[in-house]
Amino acid sequence: MSVPSMLFPTDPLNPRRPDPHFAWEARLVRELGAEHLLVDHDALLAGRAEEAVRRVPLGSGPLWYRGWMLPSARYAEFAAALTARGGKLLTSPPGYAAAHELPGWYGVFEGATPPSVWIPTAGAVPPTPEELAAAVARLGGSGPAIVKDYVKSRKHEWHEACYVPELADLAAVGRVVGRFVELQGEFLAGGVVVRRYEEFERADGPDGLDGPDGLSDEDGCDAAGAVGGARGERRAVEARVWWLDGRPVLVGPHPDAPHVHAEPDLTEVSALVRRLGCRFVTTDLASRADGSGWRVVEVGDGQVSDLPRGIDASGLLASLIAA
Repeated sequence: MSVPSMLFPTDPLNPRRPDPHFAWEARLVRELGAEHLLVDHDALLAGRAEEAVRRVPLGSGPLWYRGWMLPSARYAEFAAALTARGGKLLTSPPGYAAAHELPGWYGVFEGATPPSVWIPTAGAVPPTPEELAAAVARLGGSGPAIVKDYVKSRKHEWHEACYVPELADLAAVGRVVGRFVELQGEFLAGGVVVRRYEEFERADGPDGLDGPDGLSDEDGCDAAGAVGGARGERRAVEARVWWLDGRPVLVGPHPDAPHVHAEPDLTEVSALVRRLGCRFVTTDLASRADGSGWRVVEVGDGQVSDLPRGIDASGLLASLIAA
């Protein structure tokens, strides 16, 4: 059986090298005896998939991608361009979308994650007041919530475009959603999601005051969202778990808080990950403030989920190479 190669995005300033953010992973892949190949992420985003993969050799066989996130439609074009060159992404386009976008995984994890509703949109067009009122009603009609799209939130505009203190205030819901859609613009993914705000256990330490919401998006890499906290509060105790074929292969801190360590209970989530059926995924888990257990904050495709600074990823990458 062929050993999978690893695809990394190119350095925008030197297309013969990996993007600096992923260079250490590429070095580790080589040290583990596998090959890494380069693709042009900017060309992928622009819809030029054939151009993006021109450095991938013909007949490259099985492939994993480790890089910046892609919209699901662009990922499908990426997969097709590689197939035309004799390569095969080991995460299929439907599998990528299922893990990358909240509507793809929410049905499996419902009950283990904050209650959520979503409204599909055609581009950067806010939902109508009637659509928002119906969505709020499905969440029970009152209480705090956060707003995001299928992939990301606007955590750095917490009060302006993320947090809704009271769902019963439909005018406030409309303002936050409208501002969120405006700021996302052409990058709005899929539609608008409204999620119940939940309080999570928080930790002291070097990462205690560096974010507005405690559970936050990756810096352009994964499918995480903000589900708890307010500006100036301590960080949530959160863990990121990496799964391959339903098995946890790495448990570590969230990249936004690499010094906040947690040991989550994986008993419930293991069965849910297996049920989702995606090969390579991540789950971000946080402990409830009332001590009632761990919650799944986000699910993401493992190919576009970031690793925290300083973590030993050799076991994870070796598992991917051996898959």
